[in-house]
Amino acid sequence: MDTATPAVTVALHDGDRVIAETGQVDARRHGELLLPAVDRVLTEAGVTLDAVTNVVVGVGPGPYTGLRVGLVTAATFGSALSVPVHGVCTLDGLAHAAGLRGPFAVATDARRKEVYWARYEDGRTRTGEPAVDRPADIAERLAGLPVVGAGALLHPEAFPDARGPEHVSAGDLAAVAAEGLAAGLELLPPQPLYLRRPDAQVPKNYKVVTPA
Repeated sequence: MDTATPAVTVALHDGDRVIAETGQVDARRHGELLLPAVDRVLTEAGVTLDAVTNVVVGVGPGPYTGLRVGLVTAATFGSALSVPVHGVCTLDGLAHAAGLRGPFAVATDARRKEVYWARYEDGRTRTGEPAVDRPADIAERLAGLPVVGAGALLHPEAFPDARGPEHVSAGDLAAVAAEGLAAGLELLPPQPLYLRRPDAQVPKNYKVVTPA
């Protein structure tokens, strides 16, 4: 599952292929849409939740509120089912979906006229850690490269070779995780990759009122 972008996406993977998947784009209803999406996927596959042996969740980067929904839900399922919970970088899922062989980049919308982005040598090899920047500040560094994702499509002036898919799919996240687990790799912990502080801040110089 992934809620790091406006897409609320859930898939069921059997280790070799995706057997059921659903997704809906709505940046304001992650908490409302995620559990019904899980139910739809299980129903479509004809299995019950106790058949799940691993939980995979996109860890972002993404906005604080939406990203938290997926991570908390994944942790809850992992605890209830006593199964491992694995994290996958959301950008890695988009890179896998892109199907590109040469160097390229992935960029998602970070709001505030910024993008979350990373460079890739191919669909399975990220070079460096994800970052958050204004498109104009990285346009020269990514010049000549295809750039995949909503962040690229929103800023064609900075990324002239912008391409889809626009949002990540849980099926691609699951495929990345399945390949990694089969190869004996250690996946990311299910911890959020925020890259910047949340919009909500505790007011400075506020007064604490305590009983006399």
